[in-house]
Amino acid sequence: MLKPIILTLFATLGISTISTAQSDLAHEVGIIFGPVTFQSDYGERHNTDTNIGNSGFGVGAVHFLNFSANNNRESFFTEHFKVRTELSFSRVNLKNYGEWTEKTPPTLGVLQLRAMKGNSTVINLGSQLEFSFMKIHDFENTIGAFSPYISLGLAGSYYSTKVSSSLGPLGIPSTTYPKYLTPSDGHQFGFSSENGLVLSALVGAGVHYKLATMSDLMFEVRFQGFSSDWVDGLNPNKDIYKENKSKDSQVWFNLGYIYYLEF
Repeated sequence: MLKPIILTLFATLGISTISTAQSDLAHEVGIIFGPVTFQSDYGERHNTDTNIGNSGFGVGAVHFLNFSANNNRESFFTEHFKVRTELSFSRVNLKNYGEWTEKTPPTLGVLQLRAMKGNSTVINLGSQLEFSFMKIHDFENTIGAFSPYISLGLAGSYYSTKVSSSLGPLGIPSTTYPKYLTPSDGHQFGFSSENGLVLSALVGAGVHYKLATMSDLMFEVRFQGFSSDWVDGLNPNKDIYKENKSKDSQVWFNLGYIYYLEF
């Protein structure tokens, strides 16, 4: 698992190194922030209460390589693509929601699910290739213009997750829902408070707004899928509990401010 993450980070550093050696590349820097919703083994997937309840906040610093701004040799690539490098942070608090926590009168299992809680903190470093539907030169020269885009990339992600219960220590039948007592994926139980490194895939769509000659606003929705199912701290044995087969993921809703640098 470390190998693809290291390759991703070296690719990111390589892009930055190349950028300093090319006079026809321009640079943009900015900040993004907004709510994050986590899709995990907490609660029911595709449940409104789960999506709203298991949400948190994210913030990040971004850098764009702009191939068009200082380049008069227009091509499809230079006029529609940018390389985006990002360092970002998110934190989400997690609980169980949905019909299995709402049964009345509550059974021991219902009480155990209600009492379980956790949190997940994720730090990402990676790169994305961003495709703009509008020509970049046209956008840069038009104050008030909107430029929709899509993006695709990879990130190395460090996560720190904690799992607990208000009933007491997890790992015993009186406090822990039965499926989390079953060994899973090399762990003693189907839950774990741990730190780790994973690879994540990034897919986004958004729009840039030309605020001024040297600055943009942006809004995007971005999906981040992790290569591990332990990022939320829960991973019931998939051979037994088929309903938990999906790996962890989160969706970002980002607002951002981008400033164009002059060198």
